Amino acid sequence: MTQDPSGQPVGSPTGHSDNAPADPAPNKVLIIKLGALGDMVQSLGPMAAIRHHHPNAHITALTTAPYEMLLRASGYVDDVWLDTKPRWFQPGRWNDLRSRLHAAEFHRVYDLQTSDRSSFYHHLLWPGPFPEWSGIARGCSHPHANPERDTLHTIDRQSEQLFDAGIPQVPLPDLSWADSDTRRFDVSEPLCLIAPGGAPHRPAKRWPSEHFAALAHTLTDIGVTPVLIGATAESGLLSAIAATCPGARNLCGETSFLDLAALARRAAGAVGNDTGPMHLLAAAGCPCTVLFSGESDPVLCAPRGLSVTFLRQPDLRSLAVSDVMASLREIAPGIQLGVPPDQP
Repeated sequence: MTQDPSGQPVGSPTGHSDNAPADPAPNKVLIIKLGALGDMVQSLGPMAAIRHHHPNAHITALTTAPYEMLLRASGYVDDVWLDTKPRWFQPGRWNDLRSRLHAAEFHRVYDLQTSDRSSFYHHLLWPGPFPEWSGIARGCSHPHANPERDTLHTIDRQSEQLFDAGIPQVPLPDLSWADSDTRRFDVSEPLCLIAPGGAPHRPAKRWPSEHFAALAHTLTDIGVTPVLIGATAESGLLSAIAATCPGARNLCGETSFLDLAALARRAAGAVGNDTGPMHLLAAAGCPCTVLFSGESDPVLCAPRGLSVTFLRQPDLRSLAVSDVMASLREIAPGIQLGVPPDQP
């Protein structure tokens, strides 16, 4: 069994060859993955494994609009369908989706969403014919039947699901292919990416904004440019941090996922809450410190990458700026954090 850099197993359980031949049979494959960002990034390894296992297949991804550009750029799929996610009172949309799935005549479906909605898509094909289906839908041909699946890290759970479907090895997410021209942002290096946002309905997952502001000041004092990233909905939060630290660069709402991956490769390090962008930065190879409160469990959902660490406090208000700086010093050797730039 292979391991990721954190020592977590990735790939096939002991006793099965990691060099099993690719399955040439299914020539039309569907991958279902609807979101959210962190889960999408963690599904890129499984998508790469599916592409490798079915090298000659025409692979379609069923996803939602925010991820279309990312998946088209990945090379893992040949086509992208956008799911309008019909509501129960929209029978016309349900019928359109059913007709489209039937007409495509997929040979195999990999449901990486494994939600009630995506499982219902299997039942939507009644009375058949049904494609081979990897997921948790009742009656599917390749079920992931582990009763403890919800206790596994997302990457391990999907690796086990694909193993049960005949794919023995799943790599870690890798965004080395994701690129864009970030010169338009005019950001001075060295830089440190900061993701202070998170799910708005779970404020306890966020390190206080004044702590992020203090961190930004500390970075500028040592010659590092703090670069604030986040969605447009987080503009108030990021603007407040930038207002207290004129040396920070606020890119709120300006970056695509491809931009973030490109910035991650330029960055000396990154720090942020347990939020989707941190998964993307980690997969792009950026040294990351991720902050966890008691609201989420890093054992189940922490980003994985070549240089990722996490700090956890039941109440993030008690996590000191000095502790976050110490973590950055440890994982980001590209810059001497804590040493003023005019000193040797």
